[in-house]
Amino acid sequence: MSQAKIILNVNGIEVIYNHVILVLKGVSLAVPEGGIVAILGGNGAGKTTTLRAVSNLLKGERGEVTKGSIEYLGERIENLSPSELVKRGVVQVMEGRHCFAHLTIEENLLTGAYTRHDKGEIAANLEKVYTYFPRLKTRRASQAAYTSGGEQQMCAIGRALMTNPKLVLLDEPSMGLAPQLVEEVFNIVRDLNGKEKVTFLVAEQNTNMALKYADYGYIMESGRVVMDGQAQELASNEDVKEFYLGVGGGERKSFKDVKSYKRRKRWLA
Repeated sequence: MSQAKIILNVNGIEVIYNHVILVLKGVSLAVPEGGIVAILGGNGAGKTTTLRAVSNLLKGERGEVTKGSIEYLGERIENLSPSELVKRGVVQVMEGRHCFAHLTIEENLLTGAYTRHDKGEIAANLEKVYTYFPRLKTRRASQAAYTSGGEQQMCAIGRALMTNPKLVLLDEPSMGLAPQLVEEVFNIVRDLNGKEKVTFLVAEQNTNMALKYADYGYIMESGRVVMDGQAQELASNEDVKEFYLGVGGGERKSFKDVKSYKRRKRWLA
């Protein structure tokens, strides 16, 4: 991890659902300000739960952080409400987009500014969103229900940008999208990161695409981080190639099968 200022620190958190189901088992990660960090892994690895722990959206699913801590800009945030986190600059783009089907694209975007009262800046932000997503400007008067999956994903990201975020938690942006649209969405993420200095924490199953655009990556299995490193290093790692990039013909199915792998002390805590 680079020496840049750390905007988000997740320190050994455990998450339990329904008071009995242990989902996250001592997850630690750090996100530098101005970076793009990817959380990688298959279904059930714990990626979405990690994002929801940060955004404090667990309670709606009867989940809670029972151990560890989460710090944003040096302050503990586990007990802050999701709306308070949005005001502080942390916003999550949910898996599956969750646009309001009966509202137009522009109305959906404006719901992202519900915590703001600066009408002039809101209008300027809306035009900026249209600059990054010109397709949305064309469809601004269309009901979200009658737009494509790619347009809805762009709308969901644009809606998040209307909050003036410092940190965007992006959950499975490639889900259900054609490869060309996935590339387009990730290119826009990179542009927003470079030009607007928005920091991204991205949970993604499409390991190849995520590592192409991220600076740093964490690989999760069964609620634990099993490997982390610079994105280029992970992309060239032989085990990552075999397990997640579809390269190699071995029979191993997880990092548990790698005899040379030694779990780090923080994951034993």
